[in-house]
Amino acid sequence: MLIVPKRILVLAPHTDDAELGAGGSMTKWLEAGVDLHVAVFSTAEESLPNGSAPTRLADECHASLDVLGVKPENRQIMHYPVRKLGYHRQEVLENMVAMERQLNPEWILIPSGADLHQDHATIHDEAMRAFKHKTLLGYELPWNHITFSASAFVTLDKRHLDKKWDALTKYTSQLEMGRAYFTKEFHESLAKVRGLQVKHDWAEAFELIRVVL
Repeated sequence: MLIVPKRILVLAPHTDDAELGAGGSMTKWLEAGVDLHVAVFSTAEESLPNGSAPTRLADECHASLDVLGVKPENRQIMHYPVRKLGYHRQEVLENMVAMERQLNPEWILIPSGADLHQDHATIHDEAMRAFKHKTLLGYELPWNHITFSASAFVTLDKRHLDKKWDALTKYTSQLEMGRAYFTKEFHESLAKVRGLQVKHDWAEAFELIRVVL
């Protein structure tokens, strides 16, 4: 059974986090006609391979979201410094409060409460404040977790996973850096495990932080 709201907002600390944590689910929701928005807080220029243009990750993000089908007008890409979102906590919160007022999303996807990356923890904490009256789901990024509460699942078809990977391949900077989680095999394996937990071929798992029905 597919339960979807009219509008979903995905909050990503960095340019690739939304697709890594929820790219398959985003694809499925967009197919269902959900008004899906993505807000990115850092383009992580300092983490780019040597010789890269400063706009490289922002450009890759737009290309990736094009593949998924996120409308250009539904994207917001900000340029806070990587690994320093905590120093801009109040501004980050104010940005989220403005999104809540302007978009009035029903579901908000955020990094999970178990995510140990400092930028991810900041986005999680401020989203809990800004969207405390809404449904909140924490997406899974296993390389940042010691534990993870897989308490909500979105079942997927293979085409959703294929589109997720097609989108991720637009991040050529990350592929060049050889990150272990930037492989098709990794994402298919994780989706297979999560699907097995709910008697389905494929799935993405989320931490159910709060649900409003």
